[in-house]
Amino acid sequence: MLHSSETTKNNILFIAKQLGFFECRISTVKRATHADRYLDWVEQGCAGEMKWLERNKERRVHPGEIVDGAKSVISLAYNYFPGNDHPGHGYKIARYAWNVDYHNIIEEKLKDLDLALSEMGGTQRYYVDTGPVLERDFATDAGLGWNGKSTVQIHPKIGNWFFLCELISTLNLEADSPLRDHCGKCTKCIDHCPTDAITGPREMDARRCISYLTIENPGAIPLEFRKAIGDRIYGCDVCLEVCPWNRFAKLSHDTKLHAKGAIFEKSLNDFLKLSPESFNQTFAQSPIKRIKHPRFLRNACVVAGNVGSSKELPQLKILSQSDDPLIAEHAQWAVEEIETRVSQ
Repeated sequence: MLHSSETTKNNILFIAKQLGFFECRISTVKRATHADRYLDWVEQGCAGEMKWLERNKERRVHPGEIVDGAKSVISLAYNYFPGNDHPGHGYKIARYAWNVDYHNIIEEKLKDLDLALSEMGGTQRYYVDTGPVLERDFATDAGLGWNGKSTVQIHPKIGNWFFLCELISTLNLEADSPLRDHCGKCTKCIDHCPTDAITGPREMDARRCISYLTIENPGAIPLEFRKAIGDRIYGCDVCLEVCPWNRFAKLSHDTKLHAKGAIFEKSLNDFLKLSPESFNQTFAQSPIKRIKHPRFLRNACVVAGNVGSSKELPQLKILSQSDDPLIAEHAQWAVEEIETRVSQ
């Protein structure tokens, strides 16, 4: 006969599966395994303008500071892989942002799981990359994959195309065993990073990362990185794409994460012509909306400068006269890049 705690854990695993999570694993609340490494990373300025990573440091490295009496961290994986073929016309968008904002999808599921755990006697806080918790440490402790050399979590059955989320709970649940690191001698993620942002195994300088530069960075994209951005208008999937473990990737069952036609039917030139209103309409339910119109046009200008043609020049010249200096400067840079290219 099952003990009460074992029954509780089995019920949690069953509910998580019913909610669509690929896997659910448990670890014990403690100070994060790489807490000191994280604090050093922040101290060195590697977080760039992501100032929230410098706040609530003690809460971030110990879940017990978030929930009084917390005993367990329940880590979950939600598969978002929308397929390999990129639908964009002259640009690329990171796969996680091909459609609806995943926060809206997963938070509803976490609410349901939280309610079920509350009925079991637990008190929880839950996050999907929105809270002060070193989620990859606790996922690794629980055996929900392992942290790859790119710093991205890898699962042996679905590669690395999944979202991590967690509930910090007062329920005392039996911890799962960690997995062995299976990266071996592979360094493909390091070797293929366009901007050398992965400075060593599991070492990331966010200030060089294309995802950071095109999303979190509020200002101008440094000249030294613009050409390396290539055709990536939002985020970067390179370190994920080259990972050998993605041969096991499985198409997500959640069609709300598959490519959205209303976005990908647009060309690069269409994006350059977006007004603030049409930007908000196009990306109304997308995570892309968060960076707002000026940053998106900044990114589109860089992409145009790298892969555009004379077709984009008229609109870029209009943007180069924008009242927004962020848009104007990047548009002028793109004009000069294209004119140099077409004159050769």
